[in-house]
Amino acid sequence: MDATLPDAMPVPHPRRDSADAHADAPAYDLIELFFFAYRDFVSDPDRILSEYNFGRAHHRVLHFVSRQPGLTIAELLDILRITKQSLNRVLKELIETGFIESRTGTADRRQRHLHATTQGHHLARKLADLQTGRITQSLASIDPKAKEAISAYLLGLIDPDDRAHVQRLVFGRRET
Repeated sequence: MDATLPDAMPVPHPRRDSADAHADAPAYDLIELFFFAYRDFVSDPDRILSEYNFGRAHHRVLHFVSRQPGLTIAELLDILRITKQSLNRVLKELIETGFIESRTGTADRRQRHLHATTQGHHLARKLADLQTGRITQSLASIDPKAKEAISAYLLGLIDPDDRAHVQRLVFGRRET
């Protein structure tokens, strides 16, 4: 069964045997579709973030802190894989503008636990709702069972050494 895109455009099939995939030309069609999908996926949040003079790094930090209250800076660095200097700059701005607060750990007072404020939760949810709308619209045009295949495909793009960690992060908690 061929999955279809919105406007009933058929999804092109790969032009190579899977055994010869690496011998042939790069998968330009999928690379470019992925590029354009990502561009549009982040475009709506980018517009809102620009109203606050925030960028995509602010979005990622706010997203994960909102989803995992009490996240430590070390845990956030592990998730985002950015430098401590970059994270500190973004966190400073989010804290100073009242979107995130840093609390001293109770077990280890050297640790800082990050929490989204009410304002931070609202912004994170607004951005997630925009992206959920785009995902829902896309999923509505394909077989309902395709979400599992899409999830497996996206998980397959993640480095093998990090997949179990990402699965725990994404699927190991309740929805908020």
